[in-house]
Amino acid sequence: MIRKIFNPKLILDSQPASSVISAAFIITLAGLFSRILGLLRDRLLASTFGAGDVLDVYYAAFRIPDLIYNILILGALGAAFIPVFTSLLGKDDKKSAWELSNGILNLALFFLIFFSLLMAIFAPWIMKVITPGFPMEKMEQVVSFSRIIFLSPILLGLSGVFGGILTSFRKFLVYSLAPIMYNLGIIFGVVFLVRIFGPIGLAWGVVLGAFLHLLFQLSAAWYSGFRYQFIFKKAFLNPDVKKIFFLMIPRTLGIAINQINLLIITIFASTLAAGSLSVFNFAQNIQSVPLGIFGISFSIAVFPFLSTLAAKGEKKDFAKTFSQTFRQILFFVVPLSVFIIILRAQIVRTILGTGKFDWQDTILTFQCLGILAASLFAQSVIPLLARSFYALQNTKTPFLIALFSEFVNILLVIFLIGKLELLGLAIAFSISSVFQMFLLLFFLHLKLDDLDDKKIINFFWKISLASLGAGAIIQLFKNYLVNDFHFYFSGELIFKIFSPGIQLNTFWGVFAQLSISGIMGFLTFLFLCWILRLEEFFNFKNSLARKIFHGKKIITENASEVSGV
Repeated sequence: MIRKIFNPKLILDSQPASSVISAAFIITLAGLFSRILGLLRDRLLASTFGAGDVLDVYYAAFRIPDLIYNILILGALGAAFIPVFTSLLGKDDKKSAWELSNGILNLALFFLIFFSLLMAIFAPWIMKVITPGFPMEKMEQVVSFSRIIFLSPILLGLSGVFGGILTSFRKFLVYSLAPIMYNLGIIFGVVFLVRIFGPIGLAWGVVLGAFLHLLFQLSAAWYSGFRYQFIFKKAFLNPDVKKIFFLMIPRTLGIAINQINLLIITIFASTLAAGSLSVFNFAQNIQSVPLGIFGISFSIAVFPFLSTLAAKGEKKDFAKTFSQTFRQILFFVVPLSVFIIILRAQIVRTILGTGKFDWQDTILTFQCLGILAASLFAQSVIPLLARSFYALQNTKTPFLIALFSEFVNILLVIFLIGKLELLGLAIAFSISSVFQMFLLLFFLHLKLDDLDDKKIINFFWKISLASLGAGAIIQLFKNYLVNDFHFYFSGELIFKIFSPGIQLNTFWGVFAQLSISGIMGFLTFLFLCWILRLEEFFNFKNSLARKIFHGKKIITENASEVSGV
């Protein structure tokens, strides 16, 4: 009986979500822990090395391995594999579904090894193009780092196929926990491998994390029914593989555009002061916490549902599901954007302000963070908008929009970098993200005729009002915690409220200012959502209550079953 309760297959089979919100809830909880580990990882990196040459090398070394992984794997999975695999499962044709997964797996393994090996050989010449501003010694380090990190796209690529299988089965929990394994591997590299091998231990930590990521999802896919078969020549003749190939081409080009964006940032950042690339990555990593937890989580959760609705031709339900998810993402992200902008200095000082990460690094990072956070709402809904097109098996439109948006980004970088240096990169990134979001929204509206527009517009002014009101309270408390409040009338002091006088020259002082201000803003936001009768607030509250009580019910039933053994 105990074995039955704790059987991994039983646990996995109980995880598929019955709705988008509950699925996103699962992904969000796991994603939250993963993002916390990511922040811990960045804190360790910042305190150990500071924003300097080593971390510039570390982040630059990721660019080509990430390019290979994103183009060859995410291009197939994001646009084509999941809809095609899901359609086979919907027809109860599991044999063809598993043949498809094995065909994609073997082809991915071949191409990943081929391109990784090729790029590793030509790394010295490639890195000269990507980091033209690095001196020779720094360039040699980038080459050494990148050749080791080239192992990671192979491991992550295989893991990505298994992740696509798990997502298709709507087994989101294990899929969401895999990034935790990845971050643990990198943290292990920072804490232990760097002591043994020096800075190059960072690269080996990345490889360890990728291996753990693969191992975790492989075991879950095995319990879902996957069995490995060597299918290579047959894979080229499989009509479903061909379908995926043709569907993935525009998506792959779209991802290539995004990777080009990162390459452009790396190229221009390499010509700026040492540490510029590290600062941009730190700021981007911090603002990507809500992006990953809410924007990507909800878009992943809703994708199978949208694919199913599109396959059935249920256009009205498709638009309704999109609208609900769109609003739910912004319900979380818009207030968080306001909170990050107002508390950007406190956030950076709390997360990164230790060890070799000095005050100048902190200033540049929180300035960059504030600019990036201003476009966080756009960045967060772009994955949903893109996946909506993919569910409709339209990969050309997102690609063309991404291409045009990147052209805008490049023009802005060229125009701004001379005057604003690193901050110019951040401004260009933010403006092009907002531009891309509006174009995607416009063309999706043309495709579906109606996106539940009235509800979106009504929601937008309510969430803006609640967020700005909460932001005002945050600013009020942020100042009050360090300064007395003086109240004047006709130039004369009437009375004053004495401040606790928090000292901002210590970690705990900054943390207290951040925590207290943030909590007061959060409570104000909830109160304003209740006053404004915001539908998304009540949806989330009810979903959270169901999850908590359902979880308690499962625990009680398991405890009763164990006690009867």
